[in-house]
Amino acid sequence: MDKLLRSLGMYVLGKGHTLSNHLPLKSFQYSKLLEVRLRLHQKYPLLIKTHALWSPITKRHRTLSIHQFQSNNYEHGNRSDHPPPKFSRSPLTFLSLGIITACCASYDSDKRLVTAAKNGNDSEVKKLIREGHDVNKRHPLGWTALQAAAINGKAGTVKVLLDAGADPNVGDEFSNVYRTAMERGMRAAEVVTVREEEFCDRLDYMATFRNFTALHYAVLADDVDTVAVLLQGGANPLQQNDHAKQPLSYSNRENRRLVNLLESHMKTYEKKQKELEALERRKFPLEQRLRQHIVGQENAIVTVAAAIRRKENGWADEDHPLVFLFLGSSGIGKTELAKQLASYIHKSKTESFIRLDMSEYQEKHEVSKLIGSPPGYVGHDEGGQLTKRLRKCPSAVVLFDEVDKAHPDVLTVLLQLFDEGRLTDGKGKTIECKDAIFVMTSNLASDEIANHALHLREEAKMRAKQLKEESKQNEMIETVTISRQFKERVVQPILKRHFRRDEFLGRINEIVYFLPFSESELSELVQKELQRWSKRAKDKHNIELEWDHSVEAILTDGYEVNYGARSIKYEVERRVISQLALAHERGSISPGSTVQILVVWPKSETERPVIRLRVKAKGRKEFVDIDEKELSVAKVDDDAGNGFVF
Repeated sequence: MDKLLRSLGMYVLGKGHTLSNHLPLKSFQYSKLLEVRLRLHQKYPLLIKTHALWSPITKRHRTLSIHQFQSNNYEHGNRSDHPPPKFSRSPLTFLSLGIITACCASYDSDKRLVTAAKNGNDSEVKKLIREGHDVNKRHPLGWTALQAAAINGKAGTVKVLLDAGADPNVGDEFSNVYRTAMERGMRAAEVVTVREEEFCDRLDYMATFRNFTALHYAVLADDVDTVAVLLQGGANPLQQNDHAKQPLSYSNRENRRLVNLLESHMKTYEKKQKELEALERRKFPLEQRLRQHIVGQENAIVTVAAAIRRKENGWADEDHPLVFLFLGSSGIGKTELAKQLASYIHKSKTESFIRLDMSEYQEKHEVSKLIGSPPGYVGHDEGGQLTKRLRKCPSAVVLFDEVDKAHPDVLTVLLQLFDEGRLTDGKGKTIECKDAIFVMTSNLASDEIANHALHLREEAKMRAKQLKEESKQNEMIETVTISRQFKERVVQPILKRHFRRDEFLGRINEIVYFLPFSESELSELVQKELQRWSKRAKDKHNIELEWDHSVEAILTDGYEVNYGARSIKYEVERRVISQLALAHERGSISPGSTVQILVVWPKSETERPVIRLRVKAKGRKEFVDIDEKELSVAKVDDDAGNGFVF
């Protein structure tokens, strides 16, 4: 349909006026054609150029606007001075005009509800709602009927729309004139005209209105009645726009009735929101949420959840932010825990998680990257990587990854941040971030922590053998705890020797220890990794994967304490996925196949077990071994120099 309209539009607007047989148009026909052409130009601005838009008009008429043209002599029937424009009488021309006019009628239908709401025409709004118009349908430039009614102070219309199911908390998609013009393929002047005529003519067209809600607009219009109707209809007075501003920020402070109304509803709404969040936390505690994404690390999960619970329920110091230091080997869940924390607190908002790799701040001059360059230096207007993002979300979860690699001057900046909960950027502006949560990760003392944890597990195994119940044996082995004596005698001296500041370590609320995985946790990691590849094989190649527990047991042998879960990931890729990729490339497996992953045990104890593949083609009943020669390329040497097949 779109292609048809484009071709017909090109015919009418580009060629129709050049045909030999012409028919004079009456004034109303001519003005309707002009309107049709203008609408089509708005819909396809790149197709219908400006010169084509006015092509059937005489040279004198080309200099006139549509409003001037409709009021000139020709409109009143005086044809002597301005001869009427000519148009083709070809049947295709009239067919084209009919289709294009129908298209414009549909375009008008989409805007009827918004226009009626803007004008406060309640009877028309009710009629359109009865006809089945969607009350949340947007204007082609992004705003809704409720927002149009709110900015123009039509409280009665706002009530009608809310009763019909309009969402008061949906944001406007209109940003500013120039960006909207670029996004919609229009000219800026056209956007200004449409915005003023079909939304409101009292707004600054240079300002940005992205994610303004109806309540934002009602407060901006300083209309108490509309604000009251919206608040009663469920509008969120705490919702922020793209500038991170709530509706109260746009209020006229002299209008105390409006300000008091907003402030009282903000307190009530915040109280209800906290009650709902508390109820949700009781039903689904943070510990359970974290366990869904993190394997093992029970002590770390409990420690972090307890600190967050204190903060959420008002049992924490409100003058200082919450600061964690995560210690442990690479690949055991430190970064993932910080990500899940941000997802839990801020409901997966992308700007709420700030990650900075501190290996990029190893030099003294790179402090400016963090807070911004001082006046007179290059990049002063750009701001710092941390300050710019904290200004957008002052309550974000900030991850300083591998903080031990940062320059000492960077730690001085962090010391101020952790102590006062605020940061001054290169422009001298202060950012308050006392509600933020700061997480530092480090590999300091990772070898000592890993060796100590493994030693504790060995001791736990010895004690567990004395127990008869297997469940209690596993629980004793897995729930090992780093002793306070080890922390004070081993870990603390290493931290002090590196950071060289007791005051920096003193600002940390919790030092969280991440321990190496136990055998059952390794088995769970392998299972999750195989399930991930099984899903990918099904979604991408329509191939089913099957395996048994012996495969999981063999793959856990690839675990390296220093590399954590990454070593399991790489082991699965080396010994299983490489075979699958090679078999797929050589045509041994195809879409619809079922692949069985199995272990071939060696006859000699000195040899290593081998993982093989069996395939059942689509429509077959039996599995067939994939020929070993087909996968001979997959032969490599292990660390001992012994060749083996995956």
